[in-house]
Amino acid sequence: MTTDPFDVKRRVAEMEVQYIKGVGPKRSEALAEAGVKTALDLLYYFPRKYLDRSRILKIRDAHSALLLPDEVTFVGRIKSIYQSRKGARRFLFITLADETGTLRCVWFNGVQYFIRAFKEGEPVAFSGKVTPYQDRPCLIHPEYDHLEEESDEEFLHTGGIIPVYPLTEGLKQVGLDSRGFRKIMRNVVELAEDYGLPQDAMSKEILSVNSLMNLKEALKAIHFPENEQQLKLSLRRFKFEELFYLQLLLAIRRNAIRHASGISMRDSGELVRRLVNDLLPFKLTGSQKKVLNEILSDIRLAHPMHRLLQGDVGSGKTIVALITMLITVESGYQAAFMAPTEILAAQHFANIRQYLDLLGVQSAILVGGQKKSERGQIYHDIETGRASVVIGTHAIIQEGVKFSNLGLIVVDEQHRFGVVQRMALQEKGENPHLLVMTATPIPRTLSLTIYGDLDVSVIDEMPTGRKGIKTALRGESHRDKVYKFIREQVLAGRQVFIVYPLVNETEKSDLKAATQSFVNLRDETFRGFKVGLIHGQMTETEKNDVMAAFKKNAINILVATTVIEVGIDIPNATVMIIEHAERFGLSQLHQLRGRIGRGIHQSYCILMTDDKHLDEKKIQTREDAAAYQRLKLFTSTTDGFKIAEYDLMLRGPGEFFGTKQSGLPPLRLADLMKDRDIIVQARKSAFHVAEEDPHLRDSRHAGIREVLEKNYKESFEFLQAS
Repeated sequence: MTTDPFDVKRRVAEMEVQYIKGVGPKRSEALAEAGVKTALDLLYYFPRKYLDRSRILKIRDAHSALLLPDEVTFVGRIKSIYQSRKGARRFLFITLADETGTLRCVWFNGVQYFIRAFKEGEPVAFSGKVTPYQDRPCLIHPEYDHLEEESDEEFLHTGGIIPVYPLTEGLKQVGLDSRGFRKIMRNVVELAEDYGLPQDAMSKEILSVNSLMNLKEALKAIHFPENEQQLKLSLRRFKFEELFYLQLLLAIRRNAIRHASGISMRDSGELVRRLVNDLLPFKLTGSQKKVLNEILSDIRLAHPMHRLLQGDVGSGKTIVALITMLITVESGYQAAFMAPTEILAAQHFANIRQYLDLLGVQSAILVGGQKKSERGQIYHDIETGRASVVIGTHAIIQEGVKFSNLGLIVVDEQHRFGVVQRMALQEKGENPHLLVMTATPIPRTLSLTIYGDLDVSVIDEMPTGRKGIKTALRGESHRDKVYKFIREQVLAGRQVFIVYPLVNETEKSDLKAATQSFVNLRDETFRGFKVGLIHGQMTETEKNDVMAAFKKNAINILVATTVIEVGIDIPNATVMIIEHAERFGLSQLHQLRGRIGRGIHQSYCILMTDDKHLDEKKIQTREDAAAYQRLKLFTSTTDGFKIAEYDLMLRGPGEFFGTKQSGLPPLRLADLMKDRDIIVQARKSAFHVAEEDPHLRDSRHAGIREVLEKNYKESFEFLQAS
């Protein structure tokens, strides 16, 4: 009886890792904690970086390396370790030596940790950008690898491109340091070669069209590349693979949406005509008209619209949403508008209701802070269909809320809601149309991944008559001049925001906080002016009262935290002071700046920071350098997309836009900034497969289906549900 070769390959691939030469029971326990349980898991435990022999320099070359833009590596032994103090600050200095000289390495942060991490005489590899420090070449906070064995040191000098694996404390304790890991990796790669595993799930057509390495070659090359070109090709293969499966999930979902039965809306009618021609005090921009045509094309069809509407702060997204809601009402359906906070929901309700009342359209607001008796009447109006437009917070998705005939959902500031919340609202109707809006500009590569199942519309034109916001960076030495400017603006009838990063000062922080600063500003600095305070720890009623007073100009200067970051619309507020601006992310700064510049008067955004962030020569830490670059970029542009691209590059997609809530698998190798061409290629192939074979039943796609069901089951089910 012959043995099925595919069965043998499967059994070897699923073999417990302890049976691989050099592993054993103890090491397998440590590997299991790192998520490695089978031979296949180990094959896919990729290096976190590589040491390229061509970039390992002798210390004598450190001076010439000052001109290099890239990181380099120096290998040697630690000659000395010593500390020094400058005021309250501690510094750690390590001298690395090789046969050609010595090199200083400096740590400003985590000094206590790094003192314990090194000992004199041990061989190490330090990697980083060579920087001048005290008039000599230096590595500041370099990355490092301990070279536990003499032969490891030799291997670095003779072995070409060296893989460096992610290591946990548990792995190190069982001898799986960098060198030990390379040994067992050599064994598992040889095992894979002997048995021809794993099977390549990608069809020959996909490999050929995208010029991809086959899986067998790619696995060997990613662990033990013979040269840089081979490494690039193997990395490209695996980046393509993870992006392909991510895009395939989105393609399958999008395909399902397009084939689902939905609601066909009528063309815009009398309500829209009256709003646009008689009620709006401005004309729609060309960009708004273009976006409305895209939306109208969607909602006429008998399948649900799933569209993302992007538009920078103040570009007029809410009017587009209002017109879409009016078309929904004229077609005999209800529209729901969900905002992330009660302040924003109340503001949207006030702005939208003034038009709805004039048009005779019944509306309701539903937020968590309402009394039970009040909510009961609103629930009744929603369930009977009396309320045609419902605006609210996540209170809309509560169990007691039942819509009569929900036809459209508008979700504002989408990134502040998890997919589960969006799903809960969609379940209130029978496949209602969905319009999600964001004022956080999303770089194209991110929208292709996180929102790859949505059609995207962009309002890229600001309303006429708006003046650009002037942005300036000022240090503590300019504070008196800034305060003088604020007084001048208030005396001219304008209003001012002063934003702080904290509510209350703590023992651990020397940052000025909103509550303490408010008292000083009210009683001393701006005595005689009306100074108010708003922060997230206040009740919703208190916050709403403060914002109402500010809107009526009963408050001249509003001291605030980032609770005012999203959606607040006060046309008379023309000055935004952001204290400790270095503590804010770029997207946050952009959102805050968007709270001004909404009226006819010139607006000013002033970033306050320590004087050291104004002078590149005074910068001593990576954190200060990063803050300097962020603030410099922010003051140079008001282009939200340029800011978003830079922010994505700094923070990565997970932090940038709440992608942890998206239900999509994380990316291990692919970089959404650097790998745009691979994203586009992977998307094209994935969408072609989904269109050609939506259920993956073709024998060419059997391997893809198996990988999807095995490795992406949770994401697949999540997206199906959403």
